[in-house]
Amino acid sequence: MIVLLNDLALFIPPINPKLERVGWNRTAAIWGAWNLDEDKIFLYAEHYRSQAEPAIHAASIRGRGAWIPGVIDPAARGRSQVDGTRLIEQYSDLGLLLAPAENAVEAGLYAVWERLSDGRLFVFNSLQNWLSEFRIYRRDEKGKIVKQNDHLMDATRYLILSGLQVACREPREEEEDNRQWIDSTRNEYTGY
Repeated sequence: MIVLLNDLALFIPPINPKLERVGWNRTAAIWGAWNLDEDKIFLYAEHYRSQAEPAIHAASIRGRGAWIPGVIDPAARGRSQVDGTRLIEQYSDLGLLLAPAENAVEAGLYAVWERLSDGRLFVFNSLQNWLSEFRIYRRDEKGKIVKQNDHLMDATRYLILSGLQVACREPREEEEDNRQWIDSTRNEYTGY
């Protein structure tokens, strides 16, 4: 079961991990909001682009919120096609908050399937690339996942398996402003 949501009909909870799968042929990122009270995840935005430099992808991904942490395809620890530097370091230098994702394929597929089956994973109907991949995502005759046009499916698997561990709430400006006036040597309630 997959539940499609209209973009304008749902409030996005404030916990937003993002996931990325990177590569020259296709770089994909998926954003999810996690309702902690009901343990439901809402996929609400995607980045899906090919043949662009890391700076282009990073700018697009940061545009949804530079504060949002994410996890990245562990294969990104390898060398990039551009200059031989490590992609995780490159993206970090470009302002993305990333950690390597766990790449346990079968465990991740099961976790995604379980959430889809019991109504704890929702997808906005505006995620056209995600929906296109989902429609053709399958196993071959030997039971192996067909590794074609599956970048957002991989990113979703990383989100469910690893992204929730780095999820955080959007920082509020008033909270940050008040921190500068707090004297840690005083009692936070009485001020003495």
